Amino acid sequence: MTLPLRRLSGPRLARLSGVLVLAVAVGCSSTDAPASVPVPSPPAEEAAYCRALDKELPKTVAGHERSDPEPSSVTTAGWGDAAIVLRCGVPRPERMSDPQAKGVDVDGVNWMLEERDSGPRFTTTYRKTYVEVTLDERYLHDISPLSDLAAPVADTVPPSL
Repeated sequence: MTLPLRRLSGPRLARLSGVLVLAVAVGCSSTDAPASVPVPSPPAEEAAYCRALDKELPKTVAGHERSDPEPSSVTTAGWGDAAIVLRCGVPRPERMSDPQAKGVDVDGVNWMLEERDSGPRFTTTYRKTYVEVTLDERYLHDISPLSDLAAPVADTVPPSL
């Protein structure tokens, strides 16, 4: 069965054109766009540790290539499609005052764990500046990315004790 062809004009043509433009725009948009994260503003001494850390960070973490978030800063870094985001010089998390807070030690660097539905967040403890690492939901039960980050943190951000 063959359907009759109709000529599109007026509002129908305008709607179809709009739908096609939107479909093309969505199809061409990149999912590899860098994530956007708040940039910390640490005091000068802490910022110096962050600059040193930025120079030592690995090109890959947990198999993800480095892809820094926007806006570009030496206090932020990322790997993968925002699977792993590091921020250096963040304020001390309130949760650190909680005696029930959970922590982990990874290769000599202590991290406080904050469990979140979107993925865990870790913040260094006993360091001259706080370094925060946020992992997405793929890492709900996996702290292996911290292994790739522990040595650069230990080498550039001195202990505070």
